[in-house]
Amino acid sequence: MVRHLGAVVFLGAFAVTSCYTPVLSALRVPSRNQRNGITGLKAEPRIAPTDEKSSAGGVDTSSLPKVAFQGASPSGPSGPTLPLTETLDFLEATPYWDQSHVPINVAKQKDPFIGKIVSVQRVVGPTAPGEICNVVLDHGGLLPYWEGQSYGVLPPGIDPKKNKPYGVRLYSIASTRYGDDKQGKTTTFCVRRAVYYDPETGAEDPAKKGVCSNMLCDSKPTDEIKLTGPSGKVLLMPEDKADTTYIMVATGTGIAPFRAFLRRLFGEGNPRNKDFKGLAWLFLGVANSDSLLYDEEFQIYKSMYPENVRLDYALSRESTNSKGGKMYIQDKMQEYADEVFGALDGGAHIYFCGLKGMMPGIQDMLEATCKSKGIDYTEWLTSLRHKNQWHVEVY
Repeated sequence: MVRHLGAVVFLGAFAVTSCYTPVLSALRVPSRNQRNGITGLKAEPRIAPTDEKSSAGGVDTSSLPKVAFQGASPSGPSGPTLPLTETLDFLEATPYWDQSHVPINVAKQKDPFIGKIVSVQRVVGPTAPGEICNVVLDHGGLLPYWEGQSYGVLPPGIDPKKNKPYGVRLYSIASTRYGDDKQGKTTTFCVRRAVYYDPETGAEDPAKKGVCSNMLCDSKPTDEIKLTGPSGKVLLMPEDKADTTYIMVATGTGIAPFRAFLRRLFGEGNPRNKDFKGLAWLFLGVANSDSLLYDEEFQIYKSMYPENVRLDYALSRESTNSKGGKMYIQDKMQEYADEVFGALDGGAHIYFCGLKGMMPGIQDMLEATCKSKGIDYTEWLTSLRHKNQWHVEVY
């Protein structure tokens, strides 16, 4: 594989664990009864099929692949299986890069799909601020999705502020369409447990905790979860060129969609993996080393494909920027600004995903870089948008 500059830049501080409201271009889909070939009858809720031999809602956790390299351990219950010997193509379009039939809103809020928890595992170290869990769900192959999409989760109960059922929380998907089981039956989330601490007392206030994130982090195998979606087309990977460069920038659980991208490119034997000759460049911003997510997997990819994988981490509590301050994601990007701009000039798509708060710092950095290069920032940005190179999904 060789590095090339036909490029896609993914900037994602997107938290799978977080809720967001993207702008979606939805397709009409048939009702549940129509999908089941039934008219004039009331259908039962769709539920992921259960295998009596399994304790995890139809998926035997022992079947989830493990990292097969000495000294490496998987993040969560699964990791890449390398070298790639299997052929995965049963969930591909024809040709595989055709995105005209991407699944959208197969399950809706009034007609959710009932998935089941396969496993929940903490995936950060003891000094990481907060708790982040890798959550694997079984959808039985009945709620297909593509890399870069999201599922909605409907937590149980009544919202006391609105006196009606809780609304949908959207979570970015951290697995490929084949799932970590590579059978096309599971989905993976990366969920930060949302807690609230009183600024005066420093005590945790359970009444203000995140309803959905805590539900997911506290879930047990076979627990039922109401799912909607999949939703979103903004973060889909263009795959029509073999030499595409994907530059992914994430903070925290915003790594979710990019974990899916990297697994698709390097962790399984799908058609894109077999054709890919470009570059996957990940910028990840977290607090410290204990907060790194899926690094075990990414380091394996880098060791196997050194010309096709770049990893640059911004550890705000352990590193300093050029001015002696904390190293944030925009500071790490600034170190490689010339290469990032070169990739954009060569056709890169730049994707922003995550907290709205990440955008001002990144945009200020990009604007300052434009000024130093004698480029009009507004015209530059307008051009990227016009050529569909600029993709934003923030919350």
